[in-house]
Parts: sequence; C-alpha cells; structure tokens
Amino acid sequence: MKSKIGMTLIAYLLLCGCQQEPARTADLFGKKVLMIIASKNFRDEEYREPWTILHLSGAQLTTACSSLDEARGMLGMTVKPDILLKDAKVADYDAVIFVGGMGASEYFDDPVAHKLAREAAAAGKVVAAICIAPVTLAKAGILKGKRVTAFPSVKADIEKGGAQYTGAPLEVDGNIITGKGPDVARKFANAIVEALSKK
Repeated sequence: MKSKIGMTLIAYLLLCGCQQEPARTADLFGKKVLMIIASKNFRDEEYREPWTILHLSGAQLTTACSSLDEARGMLGMTVKPDILLKDAKVADYDAVIFVGGMGASEYFDDPVAHKLAREAAAAGKVVAAICIAPVTLAKAGILKGKRVTAFPSVKADIEKGGAQYTGAPLEVDGNIITGKGPDVARKFANAIVEALSKK
C-alpha cells in the first residue's frame, strides 16, 4: 500500500477527530490479517478504519484484490494491493476481512472468495464482512443459523443464505463479525481487535 505510515497517521487523526467511539488498541503483535477489497468502488472508511486500528494494535496486514492494479474507493482513496486474491492462503492469517462498498459485489459469486471464507470459518479464524460484503459469506454457505447484519439492500441475500438478518449496526456471532455500513466501520474494527485479542 502507498505510504502506509503517512496514511496511518492521517487516518488516525481523522478517526480521533470525527468519531465518538474511542479506538480500541490491543497487543496484536504476531497476528496476521487479510483484508479483501474490490478492484474498484470499495468503501473507503470500511477499509481505512479497520486497517488503521488493526495496524495501531500491532497486527500485520495484507491487502488482497482480484487485480494488482491500484484499487480506487468510492470516495477516491487509492490502494495498491499486496497480493492477488487467488494467491492468499488462509493458513497464513488469523482473520479474513471482506471490505464493503458497491464494488464488493464482484466477490458475491467468486469461487476463490467463497473458498477462502469457508476455509477460514472451518479453521476457527475470525471472518468479518461489512456493508454488502456479507453476501459473499452467505453465498459461501458459512452464515447458516448466524445472527448477521449488512446493508439493508442485501437483506434477502443474507436470509437466503440461512442467516438471521438483524439490521443491527454490528453483530458478533462466534467468529463471524458483520457490520451494517460505513457509519460503524470503527465499531466493526474494534470488534475484530477484541476477537483477535482472545485468540
């Protein structure tokens, strides 16, 4: 990713200045996290805030995408992915996060994304998704019987996957963490930190 240190400091200042919930920090040194973003139109806050909070907590982050070209967020953020999604191995990570935004639909029916989600869930890893990204988890078949939230427009897709759609800002059900949208990006990030700190 471009200028990780600079981005971290800028994002930290933004987080401190425009969010009410405090950033939760923990000792996550040694923890590895995979963040999956769309090649275009990922949601900036849903990537930036978890990345920043996890980084400040000591986690090592890797950004995966369907392309190694610079990815662009819905609000203009640019990210250079570290690896191709097809090259990601679940065994290398403690958590897998699917970032939302309109572009997240590119993974709804992606067999590689489904395989990653299923393998991570089966291995007891933290699996998180926000906004419309939980649809990928639903279609991967890992949300059956789970309490799940997501952007309201995908409620039917979540329920079709056998989940109980709650519409709450945040849901944590076992190792599955879901967030409703960009307004709860920081709470979503803090829930991931908390879950990883217990591993």
